[in-house]
Amino acid sequence: MRQRDDMLFPMEEYERRLRELRERMEAWNLDVVIITDPENLFYLTDYQTTGYSYFQGLIVPLEDEPYMVTRLLEETNVVARTWVEKTRPFSDTGDAIETLWHSLREFGLIRKNRIGYERNSYFFPAYQQDRMTASWHDAEFVDCFGIVERGRITKSEHELDVMRRAAEAGAAGMQAGLAAVAEGVSENELAAEICAAMFRAGSEYPAVLPYVTSGPRTMIGHATWEGRVVEPGDTVFLEVAGCIRRYHSAMMRTAFVGEPPPEVLGAEKLVLDALDAMIDGLRPGITVSDADKLARDILDQSTVGGSLVTRAGYAIGIAFAPSWDEGYIMSLKPGDRRVLDENMTFHLIPWLFGYEGNRVMGISETVRITADGAEPLAELPRGLVVRT
Repeated sequence: MRQRDDMLFPMEEYERRLRELRERMEAWNLDVVIITDPENLFYLTDYQTTGYSYFQGLIVPLEDEPYMVTRLLEETNVVARTWVEKTRPFSDTGDAIETLWHSLREFGLIRKNRIGYERNSYFFPAYQQDRMTASWHDAEFVDCFGIVERGRITKSEHELDVMRRAAEAGAAGMQAGLAAVAEGVSENELAAEICAAMFRAGSEYPAVLPYVTSGPRTMIGHATWEGRVVEPGDTVFLEVAGCIRRYHSAMMRTAFVGEPPPEVLGAEKLVLDALDAMIDGLRPGITVSDADKLARDILDQSTVGGSLVTRAGYAIGIAFAPSWDEGYIMSLKPGDRRVLDENMTFHLIPWLFGYEGNRVMGISETVRITADGAEPLAELPRGLVVRT
């Protein structure tokens, strides 16, 4: 293992992550793990590419040197970006699973071994998994989904520093988008302002581009700009995530074109109260379910309709498309009795969806959990932005 010039963190950070992974491997009685999830590969090695629809795997023996199996083109990312020194690539006319099998045989990692693999990995499809588990009779295969994520859920100081930079870039984009909101401006123009400012502030390409909707389109979940022109009386909903070296920080803000009626101001107050309650109340030892309840109890008091139709927040950090969140590791929703810990990071989203039947009020923050509450990673006013 050796430090490369392009690696994000000092070598000691990756050594710690690998050591802790091997401790979990030993606890789970695993001799080898095959890591294929793009976020987990990045976490362990700094490896990244947009070509992750092809098979890519980090093979970690309990004691011997790890190595990677990738498409031949992507091997350049291993060499340039990571500490990994051994690779076994396959060509575009080659066979990824056959290459994986030959490499495991080469290094003596199959016979009578318990091999963990990430059954839930998006980009390790079932047909490839079936070929592996059904054909290799001299090994025992075990689903080790979550073995890397247990390390990812709590962030190091190195990671928090990068997430703060991502938050600053995202805030720059959000500020530019809100400043551009006006009657007659198209959603496309708003998106252009957001992206330009965010990228100039240092953001790289995020896992998802900003969500930009206006008027009745704010009620379409996960819609984004489609050319609609902002009209008087419109709500404009923006959700932006800045990204630095795959680490994301996200936020929502809402604008109103014209003089907002009392119902809109009431929704704003409710959402701000719910967000404040979460920021004040989230701390080590609180359960996931109780964290969600902090927001839900306030939003349920709405007199203008609407509800919290989603989870109240989700873990956030390393991400590749199709999503910028780590919510599959932990989401703030009812019924989960796991507890929060210091330096976990969440995007808190106590938004009010469908109030007055067709309006949305979204104001959110990415935070880290501290001993005394939650600390927002960015500084940007939260109130409703009014454009008259």
